[in-house]
Amino acid sequence: MRVRSFACTVPTKRLAKNRSTAMKSIESNREIFIAAASTWLEANVPSRWRENRGALSEDESTQIRRDWDACLHSGGYAGLSLPKIHGGQGLSLVEEVIFSELSARAQAPDGLARIGRILTAPTLIAHGTEEQLARYLPRIVNGDEIWCQGFSEPGAGSDLAGVTCSAKKVEGGYLVNGRKTWTSFARVADRCILLANSLPEAGRYKNLSMFLLDMKQPGVRIEPIKQASGLSHFAEVVFEDAFVSDFDLIANNGDGWKIAMTLLTHERGAVEAASRYVEIRADMDLLNASLAGQPEHKLALERLDIRIEMIRWQTSKVIDLDEDSEEFNKATSILKLAWSELWQDISNLGITVAGPHDYKHWRSQYLETRAASIYSGSNEIQRNIIGDRVLGLPR
Repeated sequence: MRVRSFACTVPTKRLAKNRSTAMKSIESNREIFIAAASTWLEANVPSRWRENRGALSEDESTQIRRDWDACLHSGGYAGLSLPKIHGGQGLSLVEEVIFSELSARAQAPDGLARIGRILTAPTLIAHGTEEQLARYLPRIVNGDEIWCQGFSEPGAGSDLAGVTCSAKKVEGGYLVNGRKTWTSFARVADRCILLANSLPEAGRYKNLSMFLLDMKQPGVRIEPIKQASGLSHFAEVVFEDAFVSDFDLIANNGDGWKIAMTLLTHERGAVEAASRYVEIRADMDLLNASLAGQPEHKLALERLDIRIEMIRWQTSKVIDLDEDSEEFNKATSILKLAWSELWQDISNLGITVAGPHDYKHWRSQYLETRAASIYSGSNEIQRNIIGDRVLGLPR
């Protein structure tokens, strides 16, 4: 059961005010965008990915995803909502989300540049210098540099203010020592947006700084974490006197907590959810195809599809709240909780009823999605946020 798309239900408050000529022009341009993007995706999504994704090795999958980043850039679909001056397309979050849904329908891969484009780029636009923007954003958009995110630590996961990875001031920059864990893309990353304790004498929240660290230098050691699925998407990263220059400090020493909150807002936001939707929709389509004609599963499939529609609706709502930071943050916590648990439930059904042809894929997805509930902050933390800030429950 497929319901209306993002494209049909994304009118924002600005669009809802009137049906002026200008608004009609926006809608017409959006329809042109949808038609062009759909045609481009149909012609460019690798058939090897679309038809044989579950059988690909990790290295094969990584290469296809890297090539897809370059393909998106050459096609004009990378960095849709980023400013043109920095190599983006200068469109809105609406087009970004629409393209993600179209990608899901086309069963397109998710590129490796997602952390750079979704998290690093908007964080730099909010807090970085013009020199940092000029240096990094073009390479993020074209996929030349892959980024990872250095937040969680072995002893500081949900307690982000408690990070102990240190950045000691030296001439010309900082020396970084410590560990980060559950670092996605660390194995292939060129750079890391890193939260470190640079002012140990200061109090919590005032002792942190955000850096842009070179992952290919001496002093950076990658220790892949082999997951239950057999894959190694995550790694523990060890820093031993790794150097980061003054140029690569974002804003000021001690501003790390504020910058981290900006990044986390994007990590739980509409573009991230739409990106996850690409993967979730692809799994749901596979499940629908493999269970077609089996009436005993009809109700379960319909219920899962309804929940996917709710993800789409909530993503549209988040876009509509992009100018109200308080309401935006409330909505993104709900959204993150919803998509992560839905993905787990889809894989639960897949592994339970999968036939021999799809079993390898569903085994991998079942094991992989166990971690979805800790992405972007654990679901337990999200429930605390929802109870406190959305429902106003007593502490």
